[in-house]
Amino acid sequence: MSISSAPVDQPTRSELPIFELPLALVPAERVPLHIFEPRYQLMIADCIEHDAAFGIVFRDEDGARAIGCTALVADVTERHDDGRMDIVVRGEAPFRVLERFEADEWPAASVEMIAVEEPAAEPTAELEAAREAFAKLLEAVGADPARAEASGAAYPIAAQIEMPAIDKQRLLEEEDERERLRTLAASLRRLLAGLRKARRDAERARGNGHKPGAIPKID
Repeated sequence: MSISSAPVDQPTRSELPIFELPLALVPAERVPLHIFEPRYQLMIADCIEHDAAFGIVFRDEDGARAIGCTALVADVTERHDDGRMDIVVRGEAPFRVLERFEADEWPAASVEMIAVEEPAAEPTAELEAAREAFAKLLEAVGADPARAEASGAAYPIAAQIEMPAIDKQRLLEEEDERERLRTLAASLRRLLAGLRKARRDAERARGNGHKPGAIPKID
């Protein structure tokens, strides 16, 4: 079953169903979810029926964060006989949790939406730096680095990358776009450095540490 991907207005209500997960969703990102708890089955079914958004909030050992991102169900890939669902959601807009509470059937919260500024008319130095870091990462994994030039803001870039959840959470919590781009560029550079190190280590392991000349360079 496919759900329309046409834009849906963000909820103007002050209450939003909340799904706490060990992931941080950013606007424009699409992620698969397996829905198995009965209360979340009810929540997602209601959101599908009413084309309504719900909120995803990152939760780890430090607890649930105060900033999350609304999500819409973009696709239902499988419905299981026991009520479980496999879905794909699309990130829409960041929000701030004002107060959490248990609604009649699922967790909810009073929230306020966080405005996201429009991209600058001309690329900023911060955007160029983020694009450059993104292009290098794309090239390192064998993808077309030209893709980086099509992205005009932090969220569309981050939505394409498997980044640590805490890094994406930092993007959500940064309300200034220039600072968000700086945070993104730093995360991309760390990812690239980690990839290069993993490849060097793998090459050394294959050569028992005796073939440093065989280490690939990724620039």
